[in-house]
Amino acid sequence: MSLWGGAHAAEPIKVGMALDMSGPFAANGAEAKDAFNLAIKMLGNKLGGFPAEFLQTDMAGNPDQARQLANRWIQRDKIDFFTGPIGSNVALAVAPTLIAAKVPYLSNNAGPSLLAGEKCSPFYLGTSYENQMMHEPGGVLANQRGFKKVVAIAPNYPAGKDALTGFKRRYEGEIVAEIYTKVGQIDYSAEIAQLRAAKPQGVYFLLPGAMGINFIKQFVAAGLADDIKMVTAGVSADEDMIVAVGEPMLGLYNSAPYAYDLDNPANKKFVQEFRKAYGRNPTLYAAHAYDVVMNIDAAVRALNGKLGDRAAVAKALRTAKFESVRGDFSYNGNNHPIMNFYTRQVVRDESGKLTNKTEGVLLEKYQDSFHGQCKAI
Repeated sequence: MSLWGGAHAAEPIKVGMALDMSGPFAANGAEAKDAFNLAIKMLGNKLGGFPAEFLQTDMAGNPDQARQLANRWIQRDKIDFFTGPIGSNVALAVAPTLIAAKVPYLSNNAGPSLLAGEKCSPFYLGTSYENQMMHEPGGVLANQRGFKKVVAIAPNYPAGKDALTGFKRRYEGEIVAEIYTKVGQIDYSAEIAQLRAAKPQGVYFLLPGAMGINFIKQFVAAGLADDIKMVTAGVSADEDMIVAVGEPMLGLYNSAPYAYDLDNPANKKFVQEFRKAYGRNPTLYAAHAYDVVMNIDAAVRALNGKLGDRAAVAKALRTAKFESVRGDFSYNGNNHPIMNFYTRQVVRDESGKLTNKTEGVLLEKYQDSFHGQCKAI
């Protein structure tokens, strides 16, 4: 049995990690997996000082596979915590089952707005962000860049719709076109033709992983970059994207709640260990996954490994202090973070390598737009 009974010596604490190692979010899933495993190694395969088992299975970004996996872990393996999915469509598929079973779900990436307001739960923690919150700073950044007319592009799934809704909430100019693409799309010739015809000053996009890589390459190859400037959230302009795209990324502005050059002790340690383990700089996908494990570790430690009272576990996750790599971080009343957002730009470092450089705080101690609607916590 698991630790729900409160005996903290018999069986290891069990964490179910539903991974995106294949499918449309595989590149982002690889970042998360690497950070999960780094945190696990740094903690000596323990949580709060107690032995732990981390169940890792690829569900390929498939909501049905993820739902089956979560059910199996709950019923057969008696998991104590759940995390892993990148896509919001997957998060929405598994959350009801986990919440009903009172198994805490700490989201390392997906942040569907549906779970941040009236349908919030003590057993769902949007440790990464709420989706619209992630893109509201993009609207502020587009305003600062002086864009009066923008085309907005995102995949046609929950996170894509949340993204453009969030962007529009803070953007003060005109949206001349709002384009929703297929999830996993790699040919953007039709969208590029629409951009050419619309003649905006800027384009705001959420296109994670291979979708964004292909869009940026095709956008620049089509000669649009001279007249239309790109701006995006960090999920579409992070270090993995820069490596994959190369030169076309130079100069791109993006807003993000994390950057590997943030000056705080927890982040410096994380970046050092991540570079040592994997030979590259971490992305925000990695940072958020690492924070999830450290959050669980802090909660288990605060409870001295006694996880029998599930409401107490949920409260400990929300209130236990851990050193986030993002710096100043706390949960709001809806189990979603209050945190800073930063302006980053893709530049060349001293060695000539393309990378993000943090230019400063864009929004300080920012809160999502749904926290006041949550009554269940």
